[in-house]
Order: sequence, then structure tokens, then C-alpha cells
Amino acid sequence: MLKKFLPYYRPYKLVFFIDLFCATMISLIDLAYPQVLRAMANTVFTKQDQIMPILPLLAVSLLIAYLVQTACNYYTCCQGHMMGAQMERDMRKELFEHYERLSFSFYDKNNSGQMMSRLISDLFDISEMAHHAPENLFVALIKLIGSFVFLFMIQWKLALMLAFCVLLMILFTGKINAWMKETFADNRRKIGIINGILQNSFSGIRIVQAFGNEEIEHEKFRVGNDGFLASKKNNYHAMGTFQAGNTFFIGLIYTVTLVGGGYLIAHGEMQPADLAMYALYIGVFTAPIRILIELTEMIQKGFSGFQRFLDVVEAEPEIVNVPDAKPLLHPEGAITFEDVCFRYEEEEKVLEHISFSIEPGKSVAIVGPSGGGKTTICSLLPRFYDINSGAITIGGQNIHDVTLESLRGAIGTVQQDVYLFDGTIRENIAYGKPGAAEEEIVDAAIKANIHDYIMSLPEGYDTLVGERGARLSGGQKQRISIARVFLKNPPILILDEATSALDNESEKFIQESLDALSKQRTTITIAHRLSTIQNADEILVVDNHKIKERGTHESLMALGGIYANYHM
Repeated sequence: MLKKFLPYYRPYKLVFFIDLFCATMISLIDLAYPQVLRAMANTVFTKQDQIMPILPLLAVSLLIAYLVQTACNYYTCCQGHMMGAQMERDMRKELFEHYERLSFSFYDKNNSGQMMSRLISDLFDISEMAHHAPENLFVALIKLIGSFVFLFMIQWKLALMLAFCVLLMILFTGKINAWMKETFADNRRKIGIINGILQNSFSGIRIVQAFGNEEIEHEKFRVGNDGFLASKKNNYHAMGTFQAGNTFFIGLIYTVTLVGGGYLIAHGEMQPADLAMYALYIGVFTAPIRILIELTEMIQKGFSGFQRFLDVVEAEPEIVNVPDAKPLLHPEGAITFEDVCFRYEEEEKVLEHISFSIEPGKSVAIVGPSGGGKTTICSLLPRFYDINSGAITIGGQNIHDVTLESLRGAIGTVQQDVYLFDGTIRENIAYGKPGAAEEEIVDAAIKANIHDYIMSLPEGYDTLVGERGARLSGGQKQRISIARVFLKNPPILILDEATSALDNESEKFIQESLDALSKQRTTITIAHRLSTIQNADEILVVDNHKIKERGTHESLMALGGIYANYHM
């Protein structure tokens, strides 16, 4: 994991090394003070007549040293934190872009609250670790090694006693570490669950209040919140054991220093003045130990977050371009499904031996019961999922062998469940063609029969639509989504029950827009309202995962089968 983490420092290696240099200067100045005091006490301060001449030089030297230390402290605090924040930004960008590449199957199985938790709280802890861990570890090691060397020089026997205490401390820390790592990972999972509950509740707030089910949502949140508290309790128990244990060992170091020093003084192997100096260095020696104690908690948090980060960025998208993928050359060509079979993971087959063709510029309608596979057929064409067997071709090219960008760029979709982004009407229409001119946006709105309504609004195209288009009616949202597809101007069009949730008047206007949108495009329409598809060139009746009937409206009515029964 460390090997995977270190490359994120590469763009900031200059800042990183300056940060470590500053940390070194801070540590050396802290180590130097007891030595200066010892040297002065043993030489100049023993001769009264030499004290006053040396004091100005001593004062200036110490002030310069502490000014340097102040500047170094500022750099490590400011630039060091900025380095961590920049690494956090880079990792968040990488994670978000990877989320965008992951296939629909990933989102089918993962909670959006957990994904948001990885983007925000996990990466913050990683950022803190990225800045503080190397710096604090470096400072702690310099102080520990430096002070131990000086302690050894003053009295090696007492230094060996302290080394034994530190060894016991290291063994204790190693044992508690695994427990802490497990509790921090559990904290991550539990806060992700809370985020998921919040996201679900806020997104569905209208349903919650319409059904008067606030208490149910309160209970869901209470369970998640209490689960997080239980996880934190276990975490704090581990941290408390860790902190208390190390506090004991620091106390043991002071005890050994006093008792061991007293024993050595009693046997003439140490001077009382040296024991006082020893006590001063013990303060320098135990400070980095405290830093390491705090650092252990930070590293555990950071690496548990980094592991969750790796779980995502190392997940391979299931739908990717094949190595020699070529652009879709004839998107206006015939669409052919050849003996297509498909199933979702660990499920029975959704589609079995589906075969049909759509000539360029023609329209095919797909009808059938819910769950029969109609929407799945439309999801396979832009490769939101890959088929298990068979082949799908456009203009003679197998869609598996063309680039996803050119394939999806050739297909426009209008769905029943319209998604509008939180922004202006202009931004939502322009999503169909980023960078489109104002004239193109207005033309698309006119074609979608929504321009007049937009112009009646006080802010016109700059009107905010609200989250998921909450400020607009179903028909208005649908027409904006149609304008978006008009602007994209794709040769292939998928209409997935685009009018089934609308009232009759809205359906009339939108059907006119859809008819205009479908002209000279190869169109696949999924519909429950059979009145909207009677003019299709061919109608496919999908039932029980297979195509059971096919033909025009008239021929299917004459057949007197499933379609005729639906129509009646």
C-alpha cells in the first residue's frame, strides 16, 4: 500500500524535501538547546567575570536560531498543509474520473452515500496523513535518535535501561495497531451507511412527506447513527487503550531515569548535575514519542481511507474500448440484433435469442409486460451492458469493436424518468452539445415546443430548474430533455416510455415534439400507450425474454394475439 501511495508525492517533491529540511532544522535546534546549556554551565557560567561579555553573543545566536525555527515552522504548517491539500485534490480528481468510467453494473451494486464518503471524508484523512506523517515521523526520529545519542554519551548504562522501556513500548504499540486499523475501517463503512441514508431520504423527501413516513426515515437514520456510535465506541476503546498504555510507558521512562540515576549516583558512576541534564533530555526524548502516538492514529485513519480509495480506483470498468477499437463509420446504417442473449450477474436470462433489424431511418416499437426485457434491449445498444452471446451491429460494424465515444455520440435517448442537472434551463439543454451557440440552443427549444414557455419566465433561459428539475412540471422537464437531444442531433434515437407519465395534454405536445425529433432518424420506441406507436414501421412484442410477435399494427391486430389483447 505504501508503494502505491508514494507516487502521489512526485509532483510536489520539491515542497516535500524543503518540508523535511525545515523539520530537520526544527529538531536540531530543539536538540541543541540542552547542549548549549550544558556547555555554558560547565565552562563560562563557572567563571563570574566571563558571563557578561558572552551574554549578548549568546542572546543574538539563540534569537537567530529561534527565528530560523519560526520560519521553518511556518513553512511546514502552511506549505506542508498545501501539499497535502493538493494531493487530496489530485486523488479526488482521479477518483471522480474513475467513477465516471465505471460501468452501470458498478452503480447497480454500490451505494452513492458510500461513494460520496470516499470522495470527502476518506480523502481528508488521507490528506492529513500525507502532510503530517512524513514530517512528524522525520522529526520524531531525529529527536529520538539525537536525544538517545546524547543520553548515551552522558551515561550509557542508564540509556540502556531506557532502551528496554522503549522496546516494551514498541511491542505494545504493534499489538494495539491491528485493532485500531480494524476499528477505523469500520468507522469508514458506518459513515458511508449514514451518507447513503441521508442521500436516499433527501432525494425522496417529497415521497416521505406525501406518505407521512417521517418516523420511518427517523428510525432508519437512528439505526445508522447508533451503528456509527457503536463503531466509534469500539474505536475509542482501542484508542484509549493505546493512549493510556503509552502514557504508562512514558511514566515508566521517568521512573527508570530517577531510580536508575539515583542508583548510579549512589555508586559514584554519575554526577547529580548529569542527572539534571538527563532529565532535560528525557523531555526531548519523550516529546517525539507522544508525536508518534498521535501519528499512529493519523496513519491508521489515513491508510484505512486509502484502502477504500484503492478499492475503487483499482476496480476495472467492465465496459471499455477493445485495444483496436475503431470509430463508428456509418451510424446512420442499419441496426441488427443477431441471436442476442443477455443476463445480469447471477440472474436468469433477461433476453434469449433476440434477432431483428431496423433499416436506416425506420422506426421499431417494442411493447410487452414490465420486466420482459424492453429497456434492457435499449441499454445494450449503447453498450451500457455487454451481451453474453450473439452480436449487435450498426452499419455492418459490431458495436463491441467500435469506440464507446463514437457509439454513444451517435445515440440520443429520451427517457420516462427525466434527469435535469441543478442549474439553468440553458445549461440543461446545452448538455446535449457542450459549447453550443445561443442560436442552436434556442432552435432546439423551439423544435421541442418549450421556447415560448421559457420566454414567459422572468429569467428566461437563465431560470434555475432546481435539484432534478424540481421547479418544473413533468411535461416541461420532458420537453427540455427532448430539446437536449435535438441539440445533440444523433442519427439513432431511443424513446424509452417518454410519454407514459404525462397527462393527455402534455402527451399531445410532447408527441408532436417526438414525431419531429424522429424524422430521418433510426428510432427505437418503448411504449405502454399503444396509441403512440401505431405508425411504427414494425412492432416487436417482447414477452418472457423473447420476441413473441412482430409486424405492423394492422397485421398484429389481425393476428389476434398478445398485441391485440394489449390493444383491447
